[in-house]
Amino acid sequence: MKKVIILGGGISKERLISLETARSVFKSLKKNKKYKSIISEPDEDFFKKVQTFKPDIVFNALHGQFGEDGSIQTILELEGIKYTHSGPIASSLAMDKELSKLIFIKNKILTPRYIILKNDAYFHKKKLINQIVKKLGFPVVIKPTNEGSSVNVFICNKNNFFNKIKKLKFYDEVLIEEFIGGREIQAAILGNRKLGAIELKPRRKFYDYKAKYSVSAKTEHIIPVDLTKKNYDRLMNISIKAHKLLGCKGVSRSDFKFYKNRFYLLETNTQPGMTNLSLVPEIARFCGMSFINLIRWIINDASIKR
Repeated sequence: MKKVIILGGGISKERLISLETARSVFKSLKKNKKYKSIISEPDEDFFKKVQTFKPDIVFNALHGQFGEDGSIQTILELEGIKYTHSGPIASSLAMDKELSKLIFIKNKILTPRYIILKNDAYFHKKKLINQIVKKLGFPVVIKPTNEGSSVNVFICNKNNFFNKIKKLKFYDEVLIEEFIGGREIQAAILGNRKLGAIELKPRRKFYDYKAKYSVSAKTEHIIPVDLTKKNYDRLMNISIKAHKLLGCKGVSRSDFKFYKNRFYLLETNTQPGMTNLSLVPEIARFCGMSFINLIRWIINDASIKR
């Protein structure tokens, strides 16, 4: 019997989704006699639980800041505790949207053009607008450089740009990215295996937080994705290339826009959700891999990789 502590909750804006992931993993493991598991917050009681429960593995179900940016990974490594998903460096690189873009660009992976906005640049409105028009054009996408799950992501035109960006003024840095139209496609990698892909057709402007996590948003999930074999292979090859360049372990999910026969890599997620609306479990299920077998694979991978 393997003992598993499932880390869920945390302090990020994705806390509720993290708890959903943790509960989904716990419910699945509870049905399997090979595992004994508990859910824990990453708080002051966590290490007390480690001492008393003596886990073989920590399943990292945290999302967002502190959970998938390399912070908790560093702490777990310092304590010599085995854990799931990517390590500190890969986690921090993937979470930082500018650093990951620089890696993609250097390695000839197509990604939308961008500008990084520092806090002090808010006061130079005319200069900023001119820079956006010259380098990116409108509309643009604005988002924090270090959030996940499309938290505080907005599509802006020239007229509403400053109204929208005021909502992000508490972040030190904001990514301003050219808007790429076309199809939303996401691809999953499992270790060194190209697991598969799924297309999303949100009824909202784009695949934002509500489209991802609300049943009422009625986002259409399309699998298999309608691509030629050549394009499908291109998609999966880019995904595994990004996975390896960032140094990811276990599962990753890369998010793309497919426009005019070109794949634009938006970002790579090192800790995809494991809720009933999450994409990686859906892709795995389509490929013949049940949810419990996906969770077992992730746990076994954490046991041998470090």
